[in-house]
Amino acid sequence: MSTPANDGTQPRGIPTEGTPTEYDPTVPEVDTSEEHLAAIVTNEEILALPAEVSGFGAGNVGEVILDVKNLSKSFGSVHANKDITLQVRRGEIVALLGENGAGKSTLMNQIFGLITPDTGEVTIKGDKTPIKDPRDAISRGIGMVHQHFQLVPVMTVAENVMLGHETTKGGVLDLDTARQMVRELSEKHNLAVDPDADVEDLPVGTQQRVEIVKALSRKVDLLILDEPTAVLTPQETDELLGVMRDLANGGTSIVFITHKLREVLAVADHVYVLRHGAVVGEVTDIANTTTTDLATMMVGRSVVLNVEKDAATPGEVVLQIENLHVKDDRNLGAVNGFDLQVRAGEIVGVAGVEGNGQRELVEALAGMRKVVSGTMRLGDLDLTKANPYQTHHAGVGHIPEDREKHGLVGAYSIADNLVLNEYDQEPFAKSGVRQFDKIRAYAEKLREEFDIRSSGVGQSAGSLSGGNKQKVVVARELTFGPKLLMAAQPTRGVDVGSIEFIHKRIVAARDGGAGVLLVSAELDEILSLADRIAVVHGGQVVKEMPAEGADRAEIGRLMAGDH
Repeated sequence: MSTPANDGTQPRGIPTEGTPTEYDPTVPEVDTSEEHLAAIVTNEEILALPAEVSGFGAGNVGEVILDVKNLSKSFGSVHANKDITLQVRRGEIVALLGENGAGKSTLMNQIFGLITPDTGEVTIKGDKTPIKDPRDAISRGIGMVHQHFQLVPVMTVAENVMLGHETTKGGVLDLDTARQMVRELSEKHNLAVDPDADVEDLPVGTQQRVEIVKALSRKVDLLILDEPTAVLTPQETDELLGVMRDLANGGTSIVFITHKLREVLAVADHVYVLRHGAVVGEVTDIANTTTTDLATMMVGRSVVLNVEKDAATPGEVVLQIENLHVKDDRNLGAVNGFDLQVRAGEIVGVAGVEGNGQRELVEALAGMRKVVSGTMRLGDLDLTKANPYQTHHAGVGHIPEDREKHGLVGAYSIADNLVLNEYDQEPFAKSGVRQFDKIRAYAEKLREEFDIRSSGVGQSAGSLSGGNKQKVVVARELTFGPKLLMAAQPTRGVDVGSIEFIHKRIVAARDGGAGVLLVSAELDEILSLADRIAVVHGGQVVKEMPAEGADRAEIGRLMAGDH
């Protein structure tokens, strides 16, 4: 298959109208003159050069820091990475874009020495020696900030930064030098952290700064960031994107793994899109690329990113929460005096940084967690002491945050999972005997209606993709006609196409008269789906506002505790 001519306005990998195309792995032209390459040997030398000489800030990047050729990795019969080829140059921000399961983290873990490739070659600054382990990767100028931070909570910032390359003075840890290093790196890269603060007392955004400072303390040329904005407020996200740009302008190359299209367009110089373990597209003309273009490459078809819905027409109150108090697994207060109403025919979005009582709130409403004090009412019914069975049969649908743990029984068939809450009710049971024909017919109907892609309704739920697992849960919780639908992180870990479908079904439930309580860590999802927004911090609602015209910056400040 030949690749059609590209006039520069069409990102590579996006089909032109009526003409098929394929991924073009050739690297776009950059300045590789001897004068330019000789001028940018180290970060410090780059900083000493004027912009017109170094080329930074003008889209001109330097030597090849990372060169990946034909990299493949399989786990049993699963091909996690297939023949991947890409390059990263000095001072360049490269976004690795793709849905969960696309192979992004597997690829970066191979580059960082955590996984050994089956085939292919990874070259670091011209050195083709295979990377043995993370220590080897670090010694060769690669740093990685993992999605789940690798910090020791009870240690200070300085202690965490020096961990693994400790220096001593007179046989004692040289903490003074570590503190000074943290201060210098913080000031140089605009990463404000206190070297003497205990990590466990720091907000999530500050902990991430500590991780970046820790990586930079090893004098990295290439910094890998895995889903760096997953738990950040909008302001913290903007600050991080600014730090990334400053680091790149200073000569540090950055690869960041993400599925957030807005952030890619805001900061990336170069984008590689992965789908099913292979590179399916590449974008260098960021200025003329849209989120729709990127989503099309990720999914392989056109998708609607903006939720289309009519204005809500709220009716009577279906959920009334008053002065609710709930403890977390450590027996500490997580929900602290929570008050909220949800009306029929509206979507109320709960916006907040994860860890501010959202999980405990939803589990209490679902009958899965004990309420310390306060009340929860569904219409005239008091649900404060109800168990999950009673809650469901009162008319509450629950899309749980963790579908694997609380939404499905992986060893059960799709059909059995679709009737988990109703297996003992007619028409699925009669006189205590299950009616398998009725269950199968019902499951076949929902499989088609909700586009659950499988070999059949007898397939085990655990063998489905993330998106199809979520569709099973959504189908079960919506089809019985709930008065209240609780959707906790309803699109976490699913592909763009499934997100589009799930959003439409949630809006349809609202239009059908259900009240919807949407809890999501994705502020974009809250802003696009909700009719009313309740911002939470410290286990309380700190402000409610209409979603229409809501100010993202104000919501971010409230999420961070500025209220």
